[in-house]
Amino acid sequence: MSPTILRIGPYRFFFNSREEIRQHIHVSCPAGMAKFWLEPIVSLASHYRLSPRELKQIEKIVREKEDEFKSAWNQHFGQ
Repeated sequence: MSPTILRIGPYRFFFNSREEIRQHIHVSCPAGMAKFWLEPIVSLASHYRLSPRELKQIEKIVREKEDEFKSAWNQHFGQ
C-alpha cells in the first residue's frame, strides 16, 4: 500500500509500506521518481530520471512540507 500524502502539480508524494524505519518520502511525476530522507535533515536519498532543476523544485516542496510529512508518517506507521 502506498498512501498518497500530497499532490502538487505533477508531483505525488507518498509512503511505501514499511521498507525502512528512517522517515522518508517518495515522489513520482511523469519525468521520474525520487526519495528524500526526512531525518535527521531533509536530503536526497535517490532519484531516477529527474533533472537537477526538477530535483531542486521537489526538494523545496519537501522542505516546506517537512512537518506535514513527518506527522503523516507518524500517523500512518503509528509512531
